[in-house]
Amino acid sequence: MKVNKILIILSTLLVFILSTGIASAAKPVITADHTYFDIKSGQYILNGNVYIKVRNRIITASHARVNPATLEVWGTGGITVQQRDIHFTGDSVYVYGSRSQAKIDGGVNLSRSGLIISADKADFNWRSKVAVFDGNVRVTQGNRKWTADSVSYNVDTDSFL
Repeated sequence: MKVNKILIILSTLLVFILSTGIASAAKPVITADHTYFDIKSGQYILNGNVYIKVRNRIITASHARVNPATLEVWGTGGITVQQRDIHFTGDSVYVYGSRSQAKIDGGVNLSRSGLIISADKADFNWRSKVAVFDGNVRVTQGNRKWTADSVSYNVDTDSFL
């Protein structure tokens, strides 16, 4: 029993050292109703009112797994991904934190002032600031409405590519 406790403490310390060493500028804030750290996978298992903040990005979900060393997030159940005035919703999300990319699936919506884009799925890159929407894309921009199979949108320039 004593060996198990020591192993747990050492594993937790190792994950802490790795997560602060690799991503010291991007230490995540993670909260949920139920939180469990799986030592074998090095991931937090989160259930209920999940809130994850990395830098100025906020992800909420019903359920999620988070790898603090790689800043990867797998979330399901009414997810939201926010940064500044950009607000994505969908059924699931996979965030590649170190590459600043997110894949959102299942009834994706992007909303910001004067614009709503909905689609089956979306890929967003925080570095390029481009969101690519695929499948049943519907765009409402002011009074103008249109549909497409795929749409690329730059959130910085507020323009379609």
